[in-house]
Amino acid sequence: MTPAALFPFGMVLSVFLSSCWATPAQSQTFPEFPLNGPQLTTVLVRVVAHGAMVLGRDVGGARVTITNVATGRILATGLQQGDSGDQNQIMRTPHMMEEPIYSSRPSAAFTAMLDLQQPTLVEVLAEGPLAYPAARQKASKTLLLIPGQNLTHDGIVLHLYGYLVEIHQPKPQEPLIAKDDVTLRASVRTLSGSVVRPHGDWDSRKIRIYGEVLIGDRIVERLQMFYDEASRTFQAPFFVPLPTEAPEGITLRVVAADPVGSNFGVGQATFPILSERLPEKRR
Repeated sequence: MTPAALFPFGMVLSVFLSSCWATPAQSQTFPEFPLNGPQLTTVLVRVVAHGAMVLGRDVGGARVTITNVATGRILATGLQQGDSGDQNQIMRTPHMMEEPIYSSRPSAAFTAMLDLQQPTLVEVLAEGPLAYPAARQKASKTLLLIPGQNLTHDGIVLHLYGYLVEIHQPKPQEPLIAKDDVTLRASVRTLSGSVVRPHGDWDSRKIRIYGEVLIGDRIVERLQMFYDEASRTFQAPFFVPLPTEAPEGITLRVVAADPVGSNFGVGQATFPILSERLPEKRR
C-alpha cells in the first residue's frame, strides 16, 4: 500500500492546521495581566536635537508633558536630564530600522509610570533646551497608549530643530567706539550642545554661517565669518559706525542656516556707540 493511501491528503492538511493553531506565534499571544482595572504602564520619552544628540544636562535638558487628549488632564510632567548619549553610536554607526539608536548606551530620557484603565490617546509635548530660552523649541506627538503595554528602549522620540548661536565678543551692552575695528566672535552648537565646526560630525561647511550689522531694523552690512579652532568660534571684523549714523546704537546678529537639515539658529545683541573712548578712572 502506498504512503498516500495510508495518509489521505485531507488528514495531512487537518494535522498541519491543528499544529499551527496549537502553537500560535508570539505576536498572537495574550498579554499576562488582569482583564479589568488600571494597569501600570511605563512610557519613556526621549527629546533629541534633530540630526544630533540627546538634550542632556549640558543644555539644561528638556521638559516633557503627557496629556490625555480626550479629557485635557495632564498624566505626567517632568524634566529630561542625563547624558547626551554616545556620539559614535548615534552619529557614526549604521542602524537597522528596529535597532535602538539612543538607548544602546546611557542617555537622557524622561520616564513616566501611568495607571491606564483603557486605551488612551495622549499628546506628548517636549520643550527645550531649558538653559537657553532664546533658542527654546517645542515639539509634540499624538499616539495611542494601551494599558500594560510598555514603551521603553528608545521610547517616544521627539526631535527639536535649531542651533544654539551665542555672541561672545563684543560682550552684550558693551559700548563700542566709533570707527574702531572690532572682531565679532560667536559660537554655533546643536541644541544638544555639540560644537559645529569644519570637518566635524556637524560640518560647518554645509551650513551658512554669517553675521549682520543692523541699525534699527535695517541691515547695513553682512559679514563673512571664519572658524577659529583655538576659541571654537566663528569670527569676522567690522567697523563701528558713527553715533550720528546710529544714535540708538547697533545690533549684531549671527545666523546659522542649514536648509537641507532643516536647522536654523540666530543669536543677536545690541551695543551703544560712543564717539570717543572714556578715560580710565584713576585708582
